Amino acid sequence: MLKKIVTVAIVAGLWAGTASAQDAKALAGEGKGIIKGFATELVGELKKGMKAGGPVQAISVCNTKAMPITAKHSAQSGWTVKRSSHKLRNLKNKPDTFEARAIREFQVRQYNGEMAKDMAMTMTTIENGQKTFRMVKAIPTGKPCLACHGTDIKPEIAAKLDSLYPADQARGFKMGEMRGIFSLKKKL
Repeated sequence: MLKKIVTVAIVAGLWAGTASAQDAKALAGEGKGIIKGFATELVGELKKGMKAGGPVQAISVCNTKAMPITAKHSAQSGWTVKRSSHKLRNLKNKPDTFEARAIREFQVRQYNGEMAKDMAMTMTTIENGQKTFRMVKAIPTGKPCLACHGTDIKPEIAAKLDSLYPADQARGFKMGEMRGIFSLKKKL
């Protein structure tokens, strides 16, 4: 299925070929570390919120801290760090063209039985005339995620989500299902 995305990218005039195998491997390794650090900090803050006041408190933590944590990891790493989804909660996380294609590809792979936790993709693209390395990794829905992203959301949690995210679509996920992506890009 990766060939399908590559073909679409070529038609759209975005594909720049691949970085050398060694460069791509090094960039992917660096990206993996960035995603791990970003996810660890974000989950840590959410856990603190859950411990302090349950899911309702965690929603407030996510609402106020997720974007600053994202900006911090972008600034520290020199990469653009982002999260996105096919079911957005925060409209500021809308996928760009590459991310939307990757999400669709991941949905097909998931439909065909691949586990979300195993899905990742890298590609070198041309963006505004600049060669850019792109990396996306699926975010699987874990058990704690179901309180706010699952199919059976308690009324007080739904009310808090509705108040902070009036256009929220990030509900109805099942355990292990992809609920979004981590997205990185770096100008080469």
